[in-house]
Amino acid sequence: MFSTSILKGYSLNPKFFTHYWKNQKKDVYLFVYEYGFLKRKENGKEKFVLVVWQDYMEK
Repeated sequence: MFSTSILKGYSLNPKFFTHYWKNQKKDVYLFVYEYGFLKRKENGKEKFVLVVWQDYMEK
């Protein structure tokens, strides 16, 4: 997991995204092209899980 400041250091802003994907748990991943992020709270701090688009996400 990454903090908000690290995410913005990679020029990823959670307010702007190209598409999204929702998993079976109803978690919504926001994507900027092939890179996605999921907002989480850990110990009261906002963090992000980073992922790369996978073929199975197209279904």
